[in-house]
Amino acid sequence: MSQEKYILAFDQGTTSSRSIIFDHDGKVVAVAQKEFQQIYPKPGWVEHDPMEIWSSQSATAAEAISRADLSSDSIAAVGVTNQRETTIVWDKHTGKPVYNAIVWQDRRTADYCRKLKEDGIEAMVSEKTGLRLDPYFAGTKVRWILENVKGARAKAEAGDLLFGTVDSWLVWQLTGHKVHVTDITNASRTLFYNIDQDGWDDELLELFNVPRCMLPEIKSCSEVYGHVEKNLYPGGAPIAGIAGDQHAALFGQACFDPGMAKNTYGTGCFLLMNMGEQPIRSKNNLLTTVAWRIGDKTEYALEGSIFIGGAVVQWIRDELQLVRTAQELDELAATVEDAGGLFLVPAFAGLGAPHWDPYARGAAVGITRGTNRAHFCRAALESIAFQSADLITAMEKDSGISLKELRVDGGACKSDPLLQFQADLLQSEVIRPKCIETTALGAAYLAGLAVGFWKSRDAITKRWEKDHSFTPKRQAEDMAPLTAGWNKALERSKNWEDEVDE
Repeated sequence: MSQEKYILAFDQGTTSSRSIIFDHDGKVVAVAQKEFQQIYPKPGWVEHDPMEIWSSQSATAAEAISRADLSSDSIAAVGVTNQRETTIVWDKHTGKPVYNAIVWQDRRTADYCRKLKEDGIEAMVSEKTGLRLDPYFAGTKVRWILENVKGARAKAEAGDLLFGTVDSWLVWQLTGHKVHVTDITNASRTLFYNIDQDGWDDELLELFNVPRCMLPEIKSCSEVYGHVEKNLYPGGAPIAGIAGDQHAALFGQACFDPGMAKNTYGTGCFLLMNMGEQPIRSKNNLLTTVAWRIGDKTEYALEGSIFIGGAVVQWIRDELQLVRTAQELDELAATVEDAGGLFLVPAFAGLGAPHWDPYARGAAVGITRGTNRAHFCRAALESIAFQSADLITAMEKDSGISLKELRVDGGACKSDPLLQFQADLLQSEVIRPKCIETTALGAAYLAGLAVGFWKSRDAITKRWEKDHSFTPKRQAEDMAPLTAGWNKALERSKNWEDEVDE
């Protein structure tokens, strides 16, 4: 294939939509990004406008193509990666959403999840899906829309409504409302997908009272699903790769062997370890999830999800206004040796793995008269590393594999103090690659493999390049008291909100 062709990746994230164009060497040719509105109707509720998700994503596609001075014809394929679990229900005739997108961070179904647990349902759900009964996943969000939006249930049962995660919504829009699909990674995050039987599960759909006719068709992560409508950018290009953002990042980091792991420091933090072709069930409160499917081969991963990772940096910047930029936070954090005994637990939306406490809330403990702005900045960065280390400990127990290296990506991994502290906590090497756009890159690779733009995984592995490696500078015994302090702080934040009966 001639070098004049490129791959376009749609990276639809929680706070912004981005389009990135990659060349044959996996190098970034152009990027366009557009932030969109975060809607908080009530405490613990988080929504997006689905039309704004779509308009921001299609605008960045046009902008990236024009920045690279390309035409639609030069795009060999489009790959899609997306914020997972965020739930959209729309009318298949008008194309209009019946309600805002309910975002993965949203906690409105916490009490419903608690009731199901009290009814002893969780073991069955976990056995089938590899997931937990938590408001995080799409299933309870779809049910909420059908129960709470006037007329939605009747329309759904009449076959007039479609459900999709963000990937489905984008592909439906891109193909001019012709193709309603999802890929196996996004399907595996819904609470409707049976990981052993590999398909939508009727018993689960009945449990959540969701009509099967709403659901998209499940596809692999690397195949041609349809083509972009002529009047959109890049018109006529095949849409050939889909994976949820964390799976795409694992792929983009070339973590192709069992035991290889990556941590994405984005809005949340997501740690995935490749498990190979057997789904290992976690005994330590992690999730068993599909890593990807290519052709007829499915591989699995263990995953730990942290709801507030890099978002704690935004909180310090935007809500507390202690700094103007993330870089300023980094520089301030580097001016102090440590957080001066301050521990910040950013449980703003409850705690994810391995605690799964939707009733936890944020806490700052250990504040003294000498605690200053720099200590807060330092504690914010350290909170990201502490949460990630908790996940790795759980993963090592589940997999019986001790971590040799951790590959990292996402916005917050630009922070050297964060990654150094992470290496010290883990007592293992933390590696930042040259291209930290690994989520978009993974989607590009999956799309490129489907159309022969890249021939094999080996071609991808060869393109992975290290930028910087962080090795432990402090001894394990120096880190132990810090971990103990973190664990004490965690206990203070747990079960803070009172459970309410609906």
